[in-house]
Amino acid sequence: MIADSAITGIDHTLVGVRDLEAARAAWQKLGFTLTTRGRHIGWGTGNYCIMLEQGYIELLGILDPAQFTNNLDKFLAEREGLLGLAFHSRDNDQTARWLAAGGFTPDGPKDLKRALELAEGEVLPAFRLLFLPPQETPGLRAFFCQHLTPDLIRPAYWLVHAIRAVSLKAVITVVERPGDLAPAYARLFGADAASADGDSLRVDCGEGELLFVTHDTLQRLYPDIDLPRQANPWIAAMRVGVLILADAADYLDYKGVTFTTTARGMAVLPDQANGAIVEFVADAD
Repeated sequence: MIADSAITGIDHTLVGVRDLEAARAAWQKLGFTLTTRGRHIGWGTGNYCIMLEQGYIELLGILDPAQFTNNLDKFLAEREGLLGLAFHSRDNDQTARWLAAGGFTPDGPKDLKRALELAEGEVLPAFRLLFLPPQETPGLRAFFCQHLTPDLIRPAYWLVHAIRAVSLKAVITVVERPGDLAPAYARLFGADAASADGDSLRVDCGEGELLFVTHDTLQRLYPDIDLPRQANPWIAAMRVGVLILADAADYLDYKGVTFTTTARGMAVLPDQANGAIVEFVADAD
């Protein structure tokens, strides 16, 4: 992390789903605890979230297609799956100033609230969002998220998962030439954060990492998965850290979830997770 940027790493991933209730059931089968349903105030979208000790996963769907969906409708017309991510910022005013000073063109911060349906009544978690044009986060649809009411979305009981998941460790994106993206992410996270190796680029974000790969490299990472040929760039996979890999494998097997062994752990097939490859790895790695 570059001093004074207020950017600390990956905050959450977004998985676009066509049926929120079916997605909730599918991810519960993977051993995750989900929040109650939320809906974005003034937008037509809603979500269920999987809160981890580090990072989280947002299942994002459309509740009212007549309202603003932030292009989620266009994405879902093509496919389900990982559509973007948010970086965490402690202070988006500070991050906006830092980005502008570095030659970026930030848009915002902009305030957003979502209504969260709790048993005791509705609460309104609040966020400040900051955006960059696509060319400044190449290969990713990304933004910066500052949590104004973090306690509302992280009660202890939402952090306990049957599969013992604790962290969002990596997001894997397919691009044509990974090395070409190194300068952009070195600007965001520091020259030492971006390291190219053949057909891959690894970016250390502080909390979590980005991995940009070619289609062929992705196939080598997941040789037993029949990968689709999507138009590049597209986010293919995420790595989730669990406490004990063997226990996680036993849990998935018990639940009848189809997965394959990888060099780091095991990967749930995309048809089990709304088009996303979910790879479980040891949290300590």
